[in-house]
Amino acid sequence: MSTFPRPHRPQRRLTEAEDKVVRGVQTLYLHRMLWLGLVDPVPNPSPMSEDDAAWVRENVWPPFFHKIDDGYAWGYWRWSFCERGTCRNCLAGRCDGCMHRQKGGPDVCDNAEPVHNHRGRTVATLILRPGGEPCVWWCRCPCPKDGDAPARPRRRRKEQPEAPSRTSTEGDRRRAQESLPGL
Repeated sequence: MSTFPRPHRPQRRLTEAEDKVVRGVQTLYLHRMLWLGLVDPVPNPSPMSEDDAAWVRENVWPPFFHKIDDGYAWGYWRWSFCERGTCRNCLAGRCDGCMHRQKGGPDVCDNAEPVHNHRGRTVATLILRPGGEPCVWWCRCPCPKDGDAPARPRRRRKEQPEAPSRTSTEGDRRRAQESLPGL
């Protein structure tokens, strides 16, 4: 058994609208969102309303915060470890490869955050929880994280029909190049 208690916060399911937002993220950011558990973050209750938080992000955050935060569907700087959602393996239905099962436990922060100046340089370290208690990300999937791994479902390979051979035309080449912006 793990020494960390498993949070009793459930796995969140994305709505169709949220799923569309996530699928619209650039591939590199989506890949990082999967690794960080930010595809389906589960927010803690906050004394600040979402409108107030949006005002703070717009009027107080320095530009370098926006550069990273705006690339993620739900933001990057807004989530602590304990608010992260489901790991990439569980989202893909591969619970036997759950990230925290493979690591033997959850991801734990170092209980400190950098303080930045207006140019983005780290000028100090802020200890957020003076009692020393860590903030923990434990994959939200209900699959077991210890003991025997759940059986991996076998997938049957689908027979791929042969694609009809077709000769390329000048119009096909032009359309393919138009879809690559900046080239």
